[in-house]
Amino acid sequence: MLGVPATILLLSLSFYPEIPENPEPKITRIEPRVRVIDLNAGESEIVTLCNNQQVTIRLLQVHSERDPLSLAVRKSRVSVEVNGQRVELVSATYHLPTEVAGVRIDCSITRSYNENGNPEFWNLDKDARLRIWPAGGPLLTAGTFQYPIRQQWFASDTQMANVPVFVDGGERPGPRRIYYHSGLDMGGSEGDVTITAATDAWVVSVGESVLNGHQEGTPVEPRYDVVYLLDGRGWYYRYSHLQTLHPALTVGQRIQMGDPIGQVGKEGGSGGWSHLHFEIKSRQPSNRWGTQEGYAFLWEAYVEQYRPPVLAIARPHHLVWTHDTVTHDATRSWTRKGNITSYEWQWNDGTTISGPKVQLTYDQPGRYSEILKVTNQNGDTDYDFAVVIVVDRKHPDRPIPTIHPTYYPTQALKPNDSITFKVRSFNVREGNEIWDFGDGTPKRTVQSDGNAVKLDPDGYAVTTHRYTKPGSYLVRVERSNRYGVKSMGHLHIEIGN
Repeated sequence: MLGVPATILLLSLSFYPEIPENPEPKITRIEPRVRVIDLNAGESEIVTLCNNQQVTIRLLQVHSERDPLSLAVRKSRVSVEVNGQRVELVSATYHLPTEVAGVRIDCSITRSYNENGNPEFWNLDKDARLRIWPAGGPLLTAGTFQYPIRQQWFASDTQMANVPVFVDGGERPGPRRIYYHSGLDMGGSEGDVTITAATDAWVVSVGESVLNGHQEGTPVEPRYDVVYLLDGRGWYYRYSHLQTLHPALTVGQRIQMGDPIGQVGKEGGSGGWSHLHFEIKSRQPSNRWGTQEGYAFLWEAYVEQYRPPVLAIARPHHLVWTHDTVTHDATRSWTRKGNITSYEWQWNDGTTISGPKVQLTYDQPGRYSEILKVTNQNGDTDYDFAVVIVVDRKHPDRPIPTIHPTYYPTQALKPNDSITFKVRSFNVREGNEIWDFGDGTPKRTVQSDGNAVKLDPDGYAVTTHRYTKPGSYLVRVERSNRYGVKSMGHLHIEIGN
């Protein structure tokens, strides 16, 4: 049964859409803890936070850096004054809110991305969008949000907000319109990984069926592989590319946080790689629906739910010409206690170098995956991988092969457990994928379809492997094209006692 529209002030311009009355189980209406403002350079605004604290925010300037190949924005920095104290923020791209002058603040999007991107994703009319929270407490009300995919953090490739698309070979030389991610893409093993409700919510669309009252004037864009939820904050949640939707889901249904939504897949406009596209839409200061950048919410939910001692972060990826130098940055890595005491990089040729920021020059074209290992003062370690796509200056028209490896299960693995490994390559038809499982066993050769048919259910090549001893294993898989240009990918497998 549908209720009448309810307009309730959440931020300065946010309201609840039409929702069902008397929901069971009860879904509490929640005032978001975040405050969102859009500013032009030189503008300021006094913001009242969720704890009634007032803070003056002034945007000083915006500076964006573009790559020389496609003119895609790779980093957009803003200078902001918070109660008179200056701070530099980088817009999204795996950055968490910064604490300054008694608040936490981040920048989710700048106008720079609108110039050759997708302005309608964010509906930003000014130079930058800033978000502010009190210094203490969670980013989202405790107990109202959880990690929406049942797998290890960064289990395979990801593409978070403001990062240009790359897995399906979408990045190439030449200025053009860029598809920057506004949502959050989390790669996973096709058909194996369960996706769950991040919040208590109403189901407003399942496939192409949409709840009455949500067809127009909302961000709902139905598709056969998509589910939309609406939570107590008045935020819409889009789950895309699902291989299967949970059969119990129906429009108008009220579900609880953690209930299953479906299985990870590559359906719809996925580009052929298996992943969950998870995106939050809310009313923005422009009074239109736009993306509510969700990386920090995912991070907070994961670290609270799974309690990892340390997380290595070497992302986002890079796109460069041959003979260019890349700065690899591990400073977004995190530790629960103390400090990170070691940043160790292992390059594709086996050499190593230490430091939170290091440089490497790439003389040969290819898709590289550099290994980052971080260690905290308690001796806890974690790994991540920095992807670098290097285009041949002499042959810019030759596409660079890319690769997407996954494994399942990703959590609570023990010796002799059977692990399924899947891989699909892109921009290549010849050759095979070669797996090295990192435990001294013989290499294994498989062959995916090279993304010949994006939605082919058998597009990924599948194999299995068992580890006989506990430990951390670094898995490598690679495939070369007819020019000898190599694409490589890594996975980190943790086998417990």
